[in-house]
Amino acid sequence: MGTENLSHIFNPKRIAVIGASTREDSFGAKILHNLADTYKGTVYPVNAFRRTVQGMTAYPSVEKIPEKVDLAIVATPAHTVLQIVEECGKAGVSGVIITSAGYTETGTDSKTLEKQILEYKKTYGTRVIGPNSYGVIRPRINLYATFGKKTAIPGKIAFISQSAALCASALDWAAENQVGLSAVVSTGWMLDVDLGDLIDYFGMDPQTQSIVLYVESVKDARKFMSAARGFARTKPIVVVKAGRFQESRAPTVTHSGRMSGTDDVHDAAFRRVGVVRVEAISDLFNCAKALTMQPNPTGPNLTIITNAGGPGIMATDHLIARGGKLTRLTDESAESLKRVLPPYCSAVNPLDGFEDATPERFKQAMEICLNDANGNGVLILYTPQEATDPCTLAQIAVDFAKQTKRTLLVALTGEDERCCEARRILQRKGIPAFRTPEEAVSTFMYMWTYTQNLELLYQTPEEVEADLEIPTFLKGVLRRAFCEGRHVLTLPESLRFLEAYKIPTAKTLVAVTAEEATKLSYELGFPTVMKALSPQFTHKSEIEGVILDVCSPSDVPTFFNQLAERVRKSSAVAEFQGVAIQSMIRKKGYEILVGSKKDLQFGATILFGTGGTAAEFFKDTSIGFPPLNKVLARRLMENTKVYTHASSGGHPFKVEALEEILVNFSRLVSDFPEIEEVDINPLLVDEDSAIAVDARIVIDASRIMREGAEHYEHLVIAPYPKKYVAPRKLKNETQVLLRPIKPEDESRFNELFKSLTEETMRFRFFEIIKEMTHDTLTRYCNLDYDREIAIAAELQDGSKKIIGVARLILEANCKSGEYAILVGDQWQGLGLGSILMDALVDVARDWHLEKIFGYVIRGNFKMINVCNKKGFKIEPLDEDTVKATLVLPSS
Repeated sequence: MGTENLSHIFNPKRIAVIGASTREDSFGAKILHNLADTYKGTVYPVNAFRRTVQGMTAYPSVEKIPEKVDLAIVATPAHTVLQIVEECGKAGVSGVIITSAGYTETGTDSKTLEKQILEYKKTYGTRVIGPNSYGVIRPRINLYATFGKKTAIPGKIAFISQSAALCASALDWAAENQVGLSAVVSTGWMLDVDLGDLIDYFGMDPQTQSIVLYVESVKDARKFMSAARGFARTKPIVVVKAGRFQESRAPTVTHSGRMSGTDDVHDAAFRRVGVVRVEAISDLFNCAKALTMQPNPTGPNLTIITNAGGPGIMATDHLIARGGKLTRLTDESAESLKRVLPPYCSAVNPLDGFEDATPERFKQAMEICLNDANGNGVLILYTPQEATDPCTLAQIAVDFAKQTKRTLLVALTGEDERCCEARRILQRKGIPAFRTPEEAVSTFMYMWTYTQNLELLYQTPEEVEADLEIPTFLKGVLRRAFCEGRHVLTLPESLRFLEAYKIPTAKTLVAVTAEEATKLSYELGFPTVMKALSPQFTHKSEIEGVILDVCSPSDVPTFFNQLAERVRKSSAVAEFQGVAIQSMIRKKGYEILVGSKKDLQFGATILFGTGGTAAEFFKDTSIGFPPLNKVLARRLMENTKVYTHASSGGHPFKVEALEEILVNFSRLVSDFPEIEEVDINPLLVDEDSAIAVDARIVIDASRIMREGAEHYEHLVIAPYPKKYVAPRKLKNETQVLLRPIKPEDESRFNELFKSLTEETMRFRFFEIIKEMTHDTLTRYCNLDYDREIAIAAELQDGSKKIIGVARLILEANCKSGEYAILVGDQWQGLGLGSILMDALVDVARDWHLEKIFGYVIRGNFKMINVCNKKGFKIEPLDEDTVKATLVLPSS
């Protein structure tokens, strides 16, 4: 979160144009002209060589302007920019937009420029957009702080683009399609203000109802993910991502590394935080409009009503190709349609009313289909025919939209004036109108994707019991390998990691001689599997380094020598270190791959899919991010063909076992930033169990000797903050465990809520709430630990009952946080409120906050007493409420 001073950029009162000019082809001239023509605030030209510019008094520098400037727009040569930004900082300018380009010609690289600009931000608090920015537009206040000539209709969509050139194209498209915008922001290089900052700002902007993004790269992935997740529920975020087929150049030695392309990772990231990804600029705005205008579909079933068979078939083809379904109309609906349609009209979906379809025929069909129990949305598809006027049809759709909670879309394929007017009527009344059936169908499916993404965000998972402690002996395994000059762990070493995280593994013994191999095979029992061990070959299949079904003791020495020879022949420097011996496991199930790789932008990722020697041939994988819970693990599996096959007639999985393995595997990945890549391949799975028979761990040598793994820099999503788990004792000797709340606590938090008296409820929530819905409960339990934390007090009597919760929410300025504390009535007066407050203060210190504050009802004497004892300053706000603030010492 970093919205400090951004309001001065997007709602400035005084603007300086540095580099203002009279030369018509210059950026400085164009920017000044745009502002002078439209903006109602004060505009100051800055030009060191002229006393007036375009008829306005000019100033030699921003420091000479007599009033404090909110926003400075820099349109000077690249080599002058750093000096100008420093001058702006010294003059107290809150925000700077840099349109200048050409930095490579000056010899200034982006890293040097970024370092210096961030230093000015730290010193002066000045925020910077750019460089290489097209500028900023706010249509509602006629702010056109840009060198382009494009204008925009005021609306409720914020368009944020990393491409300056695309801003002009998007403005043309929006104007042609009558799409209103709350803002247009060209980010430029994002040396300071980035996508996460802008999502935070427009997420809180009352003028904005949805946010659309053109993205080429995500600079600060963790900030982006946190911001998007924070607002995806209330303001749809839609993205076009360019560069889909760019491959990562990082070398990899595992299947996971080879199979997790950059675009797949972006796809997974967007899904994880509720962002809808679309394919084109038209989809971007169509989807954003529809999500703010219409109810979201609760399923993929679409009913198509048309007056032309061909477009209806085209819409159906597009729907099926995108994974949607035609609504199977109920028998009641079919009978009702037969009664109102002519005999030559078939009462099936898509519903063709023929070219003689009148407004009344459309109306009757719409009423029946919108009320059909199986449908999730209705598309009205009109082609120009004499029987129905499009404006009349538009008004019918408007009337139905007021009465239904189903998604209603309209496509009018004509370009005559009546069709254009009908589209305008629909848009004004909150019904998305399209020119083609494909656009309408794509939008419906994107809306369904948004529904699914939100469900994924806020489903309540079942709990998985796990030890919160990191097995410290594994750090020693990593260090020993590092000291020996190895970057890949041996099979036995890798399996030790899995065993420590309760992932079932095949018992594995290592033999360095043929005699030892025979002895160990007896110990395990025949048949066995023999695997060559060599640090030079991470994929044993490359050298035929695995022999299955070793059934006789007499075969063991022969196979041992064969494996040794294969290693030596494969490379002159290859070292044969013996064989790993396992029992031969036979399952009528599947070979699964579970893996992890660090992405350059998004950090550690998790893969699940078809494994075995053909893993890279099938390329059937799904990508997720640690940490996982059981819901996220299930969704990760559901996105693969192997899961679909297993659940629809193939050999069934033991899904619960795989969920636990994935959750535990994600903990392993989270706990060890020293791990670069991991493969469990294959993980043998059937309907009874799952067991790992091979594993490979690649270490990140740069991280091995570093401490501070608890910071989780390698994770793009904040993990469960284990450091705040601590036992405490109340005044009556009751033992409680303080711990951060988690999504699995939803039912426990609800039980605490139901136990509250009306007075306690009013003290905490400032109103009497009859019941909490699942949607509301997720807001209290499903948290982004980078922005909000709730510490629950859990009874240690085996019940795991929650008896109190303290919450701290980070403010947008990242300098303060708002707290709230709730203690169950039965547990008040025992010191729990004080204990919880201390826990919040510890969190605030870790977040480097300057202060925390809370609002307290005057009659809540217990809370006010706690605040007084802790040194809070109590200030009256009104006759009912006080504000309690604690200033924290700077660290």
